[in-house]
Amino acid sequence: MKKIGIISDTHGFIDSKIKDFFKDTDIILHAGDIGDAEIIKELRNISKLIAVYGNIDNTIIRQITSEFEIIKIENVKIIMIHIGGYPDRYQPMLYKMIINERPNLVITGHSHILKVINDKKLNHLHINPGAYGKNGFHKVRTAIRLTIDDNNMKDLEVLELNRK
Repeated sequence: MKKIGIISDTHGFIDSKIKDFFKDTDIILHAGDIGDAEIIKELRNISKLIAVYGNIDNTIIRQITSEFEIIKIENVKIIMIHIGGYPDRYQPMLYKMIINERPNLVITGHSHILKVINDKKLNHLHINPGAYGKNGFHKVRTAIRLTIDDNNMKDLEVLELNRK
């Protein structure tokens, strides 16, 4: 059983509240727009980190992360990419990966809109954790925590904080 933290669009900002929310996680997944390489260091101080770069991320971040990740946690196959869309509106590259890889979980970022959708058509759970940073149009900063037990995803929790 693994406890997973999911975050995106930090845009160079994290605080003690996210550190507390993720403190007991086994791994943190960051879906891009990290904003500052220091965020990677800070998240790695909390837990193991797997991150992808986003459209605002600089060369330094792009050298230490990938455009996408395909990983397995317990028996859950995960695809993570920053700009990917969402069910029925996936970007072509992500759609091809979903068809070829048949993941159980797809994680995207970019929209700054929290979404958790059971994609019945492509048979996976889609999560966009929204945005945790302070830059953007969103009014609420969000992140997700969930448990993966063998091939089950359960106990999903959402952290919602004022943008200020």
